[in-house]
Amino acid sequence: MSDGNSIINLGDLAKPATVLIEKVSNAVGVLYEPRRIRKKAEAEADAEKIKTLAGIELTEIQQRGIERLVHQEARKQENIENITAQAATALPPNAKTEDLEEDWVAHFFDRCEKVSDTHMQSLWSSLLAGEATTPGTYSKRTIDFVASMDKKDAELFTKFCQFTWMIGGPVPLIFETSDEIYTKNGISFSDIKHLDAIGLISFESTSGYINMGFGKNAVIFYFGLPTLIEFNKDKDNQIILGKVLFTQAGKELVNICGAKRNQEFYEYAIKKLSQQNICLSSVLPNNRVN
Repeated sequence: MSDGNSIINLGDLAKPATVLIEKVSNAVGVLYEPRRIRKKAEAEADAEKIKTLAGIELTEIQQRGIERLVHQEARKQENIENITAQAATALPPNAKTEDLEEDWVAHFFDRCEKVSDTHMQSLWSSLLAGEATTPGTYSKRTIDFVASMDKKDAELFTKFCQFTWMIGGPVPLIFETSDEIYTKNGISFSDIKHLDAIGLISFESTSGYINMGFGKNAVIFYFGLPTLIEFNKDKDNQIILGKVLFTQAGKELVNICGAKRNQEFYEYAIKKLSQQNICLSSVLPNNRVN
């Protein structure tokens, strides 16, 4: 946005994206097209006109205050447009943007309008796209939580989420924090304690967690790859999940954190699960595990 022009043209976007932009415009008072963002110099010129027309003589410090305000608002505007543009281009054709609440949008941008870091903007745009696709996915409480995160927290959470399986819902399989598979992939005991302290996970170092109530057969997933489970009993079966669960905020953020599949961890988890006297059947690249 070096030229100060709007980065979004409604005529270039499909309907869900157009509706999203209209929702943002209504919520935060921004009209993307045909209005364009004014350059900082133009905004400063307008401030001078206002001062002259009102016949106000400003002190030097007051003038600097006006210039600072203009600069801050221009930067916020650029952040809003960058986040909105990324979200708009990521929407699927079936996004239910018409159901997106404008109060939620206003709250969202109140929390992220000062975010200029590209990595964090990507996270915020994924939040907006996810909520616009399926309204009600992300609570205002989770938005407030993300606003309190710094870049290092976000990057650490992304690394942590490589250990996530879908077992009814997203579950990080952390069996022993000292196991090499975790430490070699950037997650230490202190990292887990930190994620617990900031509210993304719940860490139980002694007893751990169990998922109960399975029937004879079940299907669990690792980054979309299914693993079939067969228990010895016909009902009331359980899976030992390890020492960590996601909090509600963690559950809401795991799908947009950008974590990547780790084949080595997948094979490690298969072995650990198979030690629980359950039969696993899962297709691996070169062999089959039973």
